[in-house]
Amino acid sequence: MNKSTLNKLSPGLKKLIVPDDTKAKGTLSVNVKKSSAPISKFAERTLMHCNGGSTLQAALWLKEHLKNGGKLVVTLAGALSSFQVGVMLAELIRQNKVHLVSATGANHEESYYRYVAHSHYANIPRYTELTPHQEAELRDAGLRRITDTFLPEDESVRIMEPHLLKMWQEAQMKGEKYFPHEYFRRLFKEKLIKPDPKANPDDCWVLAAYEKNIPIVIPGFEDSTMGNIFSSYVYNGPHKQKGDTVLDGNIMKNGLEYFHLMYDWYMKESKNAPIAFLQLGGGISADFPICVVPSLKHDLKLHGKVRDWAGFIEIGSSPMSYGSYSGAGGKEKITWDKLSTESYYQIIQSDVTVAFPWIAAVLLDL
Repeated sequence: MNKSTLNKLSPGLKKLIVPDDTKAKGTLSVNVKKSSAPISKFAERTLMHCNGGSTLQAALWLKEHLKNGGKLVVTLAGALSSFQVGVMLAELIRQNKVHLVSATGANHEESYYRYVAHSHYANIPRYTELTPHQEAELRDAGLRRITDTFLPEDESVRIMEPHLLKMWQEAQMKGEKYFPHEYFRRLFKEKLIKPDPKANPDDCWVLAAYEKNIPIVIPGFEDSTMGNIFSSYVYNGPHKQKGDTVLDGNIMKNGLEYFHLMYDWYMKESKNAPIAFLQLGGGISADFPICVVPSLKHDLKLHGKVRDWAGFIEIGSSPMSYGSYSGAGGKEKITWDKLSTESYYQIIQSDVTVAFPWIAAVLLDL
């Protein structure tokens, strides 16, 4: 674009426009050195427009953020663990590029299920063509469909349930109380489960998080298979079968306590480092932790003592409608004081299974 054309524009608009051959850097305020790693180099050469361009811009910003000592929170929605997000996430954790994970109860437990039952999973690419009767057939065979993937319940959930039940009963006898993920971590610590012969333990993000001892937050634990099972043990109402196990719900730390964990973690970790937020999909796993900053400011009245989120990146396909948390953009989050006007933000309207591997590849210098 020539100067005479640019001069017709207002100063504010003029700042938003960059030469076409530099657009891969997007809104970055840093001079990012071009990569020599083959996949990253290919990304810089090809991801230049639309959601591809947004993906690369986000990856380059995160790379610089981490290089400068920043920390990163990653949130997992949907069934990304069943879709093997751990192949990328576990390596990012091992390389100290992820410092806290907020996951739905389903995502958390499904990383364990992949670990113990990987060879029993199955795939059906043309899942949209299934009839209701075929879906019922799958149900009766114990195959729980998640989009194109079948979770084998007998080889995963039912293998782990007895170990967890024993832990819950012991906690009740001793008057102890733990977070959901702390009970699960004992499966590794006490060597109660073994990896499926065809599973690669390096692809298990919960194992990587356990080995690095990074915090896991599970908002709404009861909204998961094992959470449903725990709820059934805690229930003691009129529909309880005589003789069934009854547990005290107080042996499980709840969402309020997870929020308190986030308060303390954020204040400690942000003291010397800015913290960025990478949201994979939407829902409670993302909105729960991002609310910690405004709650610290306004509810705990720590105005002026709380560092803002340094950046917010979301990959998702939810439309910005009906007050959807999942579809709310970065600008809307400014009005709730979840982000500041100085926070970097990027919304990538895409499938996480398509966009996140590119971001991971750039962060891992592949």
